[in-house]
Amino acid sequence: MDEKLQKVLARAGQGSRREMENRIREGRVLVNGEVATLGDRVSTKDTITIDGYAIVATEAGENRRVIIYNKPEGEVCTRKDPEGRPTVFDKLPKLRGERWIAVGRLDINTSGLLLFTTDGELANRLMHPSTEIDREYLVRVMGEVTEDNIATLKKGVTLDDGIAKFTDIVDGGGEGINRWFYVCLMEGRNREVRRLWESQGVKVNRLKRVRFGPVFLPSKAKVGRWVEMEEPDVNSLCAMVDLKLSELKPKTQQQKLEVKRHKNKATAGGARRSAKGFDWQSNDKPEFKPKKPGKRSFR
Repeated sequence: MDEKLQKVLARAGQGSRREMENRIREGRVLVNGEVATLGDRVSTKDTITIDGYAIVATEAGENRRVIIYNKPEGEVCTRKDPEGRPTVFDKLPKLRGERWIAVGRLDINTSGLLLFTTDGELANRLMHPSTEIDREYLVRVMGEVTEDNIATLKKGVTLDDGIAKFTDIVDGGGEGINRWFYVCLMEGRNREVRRLWESQGVKVNRLKRVRFGPVFLPSKAKVGRWVEMEEPDVNSLCAMVDLKLSELKPKTQQQKLEVKRHKNKATAGGARRSAKGFDWQSNDKPEFKPKKPGKRSFR
């Protein structure tokens, strides 16, 4: 079935539709050896290249992959960093003719759950504000937090880029000037969680995303490691944003080898017993987590 060229390129993980339209306008896309133009329609039988690199065109839902990555602090959400800092893409499995697209971003000092997919259309829909997907964070703040502060944060605060609020806040315990909270919001603006708390005169000194919509950070996804979602779970994610579901089929040999290699790397040097609760540990810091967490009222 023929589809618009920019849609096929976006689904192949080359970027957003708008980015693909720009590349087509710039004459960087060839279809069957000819320079493509906006409005061209292609099928899986056509030969497509961008800047000389061959692109694997697939039908909707075919070869769609999603992985959950547990981002450590200190990594940036860009493919290449001019300052030479490590990026979230460095440890992801390698692809041929496709690329991983991050679903949203986390700032360098925020850790936790990041989704990556090979399907550009899925990534765009998951990030679009109209889908209203909630994000949940575990946060440690330093300073006094009153019931009035919590009520204000749930009612709404005017920030530089508009009104923002938490849809729910649950006390996670803590002692002294540091307290833990689970917070939930429906969007992902830049440093939104930190700015909301700072508006109440307190400082965030630990922040970790633990859920994106129906996807929780699994305990087996250790810091700096990824876990691939099973196809039924990927289909559930697609159904939530009205995307065509893929036919359930066994993993390819390459995918099985990637998973096996990743597991072997994760257990190299002897397996350690994982602590209960959220994985806040890193290579150079002991695990830390909230004490006497309260009962969360949301998912």
